[in-house]
Amino acid sequence: MFATRAQPVASALSAGVQTRNMATLREIRLRLDSIKNIGKITKSMKMIASTKVNKAQRSMENARTYGRTSSAIYANSNAAPLENESEIIVVSSSDRGLCGGIHSSVAKAARKMLTTPESQFAGVVVLGDKAKTQVSRTHRNEIQLSFNQIGKDIPTFAEASAAADTILTSGIKFDSASLVYNEFKSAIAYEATTIRNYSIEALKAAEGFTAYELDDDVLENYREFLFANNVYWALVEGHASEMSAKRNAMDNATKNAGDIVGRLTITYNRTRQAAITSELIDIITGASAL
Repeated sequence: MFATRAQPVASALSAGVQTRNMATLREIRLRLDSIKNIGKITKSMKMIASTKVNKAQRSMENARTYGRTSSAIYANSNAAPLENESEIIVVSSSDRGLCGGIHSSVAKAARKMLTTPESQFAGVVVLGDKAKTQVSRTHRNEIQLSFNQIGKDIPTFAEASAAADTILTSGIKFDSASLVYNEFKSAIAYEATTIRNYSIEALKAAEGFTAYELDDDVLENYREFLFANNVYWALVEGHASEMSAKRNAMDNATKNAGDIVGRLTITYNRTRQAAITSELIDIITGASAL
């Protein structure tokens, strides 16, 4: 009698457990498939970034050589910024994400420069939407000019020259410029670094400038070329750092996806085994009641 009365209750409880387990299994299976798809995407993005890193590094070496050679006039003449000069900050980044904190590093360096007590900056020019978003959170009014559509491919000197010409003819009044970019240290390391561009007056006032016999017109043209060449240097080296950081970020994301898939697989197997055990208990209970 008692077994007969308890049977519907046991069956109802077992049915509830089975329904709950089946819902849990479906949810785990859906999440498992989703994480597997994400892992495939991140693995593909890692492979694409890996193919771009070598090409970006070759372009970086060329741009670095030209940049350091053309800027040697500053070091050889012992140029230094003059007092009461207005300066702009040019932040070099890109429009692309999924590359770790590479854009945060240049934005943080720019914000640090802007908060310096003795700073006299005429404004900020941002190359790339990612750094613009971060700088505008705290210094929106200081952003005078911004560029986008940067980072899709290796920057060219024509693009850098166009950006430099736009900055020089935009009406922003400045004497010198500081270019903030990510310097490529190694395949896993980069650092926010600054390239200085001094004014013509600072060059003329330098101790070693008398060794250079340059007319004012030639010096003005050379200064504009230096500015464009340094913008190109900052963009290309920043691009190489970005591709390397993206490869590392996608590699870490793929490994994390694999770890999550492993844990979800164990959870799925345990839940499935619990559902099978519940069904076996239901069968044995029903058979024993007959």
